[in-house]
Amino acid sequence: MAFTHLHVHSHYSLLDGLPKIDQLVQHAKTLGFKALALTDHGVLYGAIEFYEACRAAGIKPIIGVEIYVAQRSLHDKQPRLDDKPYHLILLAETTTGYYNLIKLVSQAHLDGYYYKP
Repeated sequence: MAFTHLHVHSHYSLLDGLPKIDQLVQHAKTLGFKALALTDHGVLYGAIEFYEACRAAGIKPIIGVEIYVAQRSLHDKQPRLDDKPYHLILLAETTTGYYNLIKLVSQAHLDGYYYKP
Protein backbone atom coordinates (compact mmCIF):
# COMPACT_ATOMS: atom_id res chain seq x y z
CA MET A 1 0.00 0.00 0.00
CA ALA A 2 1.39 3.40 -0.97
CA PHE A 3 0.96 6.63 0.99
CA THR A 4 0.66 9.98 -0.79
CA HIS A 5 0.77 13.40 0.81
CA LEU A 6 -2.07 15.52 -0.64
CA HIS A 7 -1.48 18.72 1.37
CA VAL A 8 2.08 19.89 0.75
CA HIS A 9 3.50 23.42 0.72
CA SER A 10 6.71 24.59 -0.91
CA HIS A 11 8.68 27.81 -0.54
CA TYR A 12 5.98 29.43 -2.70
CA SER A 13 3.68 29.36 0.36
CA LEU A 14 5.16 32.39 2.02
CA LEU A 15 5.82 32.02 5.75
CA ASP A 16 4.38 28.49 5.70
CA GLY A 17 6.36 26.26 3.35
CA LEU A 18 10.07 25.65 3.59
CA PRO A 19 11.35 23.26 0.92
CA LYS A 20 12.20 24.28 -2.59
CA ILE A 21 10.58 22.15 -5.28
CA ASP A 22 13.69 20.16 -6.19
CA GLN A 23 14.44 19.38 -2.52
CA LEU A 24 10.84 18.35 -1.92
CA VAL A 25 10.75 15.97 -4.88
CA GLN A 26 14.16 14.46 -4.12
CA HIS A 27 13.14 13.79 -0.52
CA ALA A 28 9.90 12.17 -1.70
CA LYS A 29 11.93 9.98 -4.06
CA THR A 30 14.29 9.01 -1.24
CA LEU A 31 11.27 7.95 0.82
CA GLY A 32 9.98 5.86 -2.08
CA PHE A 33 6.85 7.90 -2.85
CA LYS A 34 5.04 6.97 -6.04
CA ALA A 35 3.01 10.22 -6.12
CA LEU A 36 3.11 13.65 -4.47
CA ALA A 37 0.84 16.70 -4.45
CA LEU A 38 1.71 20.38 -4.33
CA THR A 39 -0.94 22.60 -2.70
CA ASP A 40 0.57 26.00 -2.00
CA HIS A 41 -1.48 28.76 -0.36
CA GLY A 42 -3.58 30.50 -3.01
CA VAL A 43 -1.00 30.22 -5.81
CA LEU A 44 0.17 27.92 -8.58
CA TYR A 45 3.62 29.50 -8.95
CA GLY A 46 5.45 26.19 -8.61
CA ALA A 47 3.10 23.96 -10.60
CA ILE A 48 5.16 23.59 -13.78
CA GLU A 49 8.48 23.31 -11.92
CA PHE A 50 6.89 20.69 -9.64
CA TYR A 51 5.40 18.75 -12.56
CA GLU A 52 8.73 18.62 -14.40
CA ALA A 53 10.72 17.66 -11.29
CA CYS A 54 8.28 14.88 -10.39
CA ARG A 55 8.26 13.47 -13.91
CA ALA A 56 12.08 13.48 -14.00
CA ALA A 57 12.16 11.63 -10.65
CA GLY A 58 9.55 9.05 -11.68
CA ILE A 59 6.93 10.38 -9.26
CA LYS A 60 3.32 11.07 -10.27
CA PRO A 61 2.71 14.83 -9.82
CA ILE A 62 -0.63 15.92 -8.39
CA ILE A 63 -1.23 19.63 -8.97
CA GLY A 64 -3.43 21.42 -6.49
CA VAL A 65 -3.90 24.57 -4.48
CA GLU A 66 -5.05 25.46 -0.98
CA ILE A 67 -7.63 28.13 -1.68
CA TYR A 68 -9.16 30.67 0.64
CA VAL A 69 -12.95 30.56 0.71
CA ALA A 70 -14.65 33.86 1.55
CA GLN A 71 -17.15 33.66 4.39
CA ARG A 72 -19.74 35.61 2.41
CA SER A 73 -18.77 36.33 -1.19
CA LEU A 74 -15.86 37.15 -3.46
CA HIS A 75 -16.75 40.85 -3.40
CA ASP A 76 -17.47 41.35 0.32
CA LYS A 77 -14.51 43.09 1.95
CA GLN A 78 -15.53 44.36 5.36
CA PRO A 79 -12.94 44.32 8.18
CA ARG A 80 -13.49 41.80 11.01
CA LEU A 81 -16.18 40.11 8.96
CA ASP A 82 -14.44 39.07 5.74
CA ASP A 83 -10.76 38.97 6.74
CA LYS A 84 -10.74 35.39 8.08
CA PRO A 85 -11.34 33.03 5.14
CA TYR A 86 -11.66 29.25 5.35
CA HIS A 87 -9.19 26.92 3.63
CA LEU A 88 -10.03 24.25 1.09
CA ILE A 89 -7.71 21.91 -0.84
CA LEU A 90 -8.48 21.51 -4.55
CA LEU A 91 -6.65 18.89 -6.65
CA ALA A 92 -6.64 18.67 -10.44
CA GLU A 93 -7.50 15.24 -11.78
CA THR A 94 -7.18 16.13 -15.48
CA THR A 95 -5.76 18.86 -17.70
CA THR A 96 -9.20 20.50 -17.66
CA GLY A 97 -9.06 20.47 -13.86
CA TYR A 98 -5.66 22.16 -13.96
CA TYR A 99 -7.03 24.87 -16.26
CA ASN A 100 -9.95 25.34 -13.88
CA LEU A 101 -7.50 25.83 -10.99
CA ILE A 102 -5.69 28.47 -13.06
CA LYS A 103 -8.99 30.29 -13.65
CA LEU A 104 -9.97 30.18 -9.98
CA VAL A 105 -6.59 31.40 -8.73
CA SER A 106 -6.47 34.16 -11.35
CA GLN A 107 -9.97 35.35 -10.45
CA ALA A 108 -9.06 35.28 -6.76
CA HIS A 109 -6.04 37.51 -7.36
CA LEU A 110 -7.81 39.93 -9.70
CA ASP A 111 -11.29 40.22 -8.20
CA GLY A 112 -11.30 38.71 -4.74
CA TYR A 113 -8.05 39.86 -3.16
CA TYR A 114 -8.67 40.98 0.41
CA TYR A 115 -5.69 40.33 2.68
CA LYS A 116 -5.30 37.07 0.76
CA PRO A 117 -6.46 35.96 -2.70
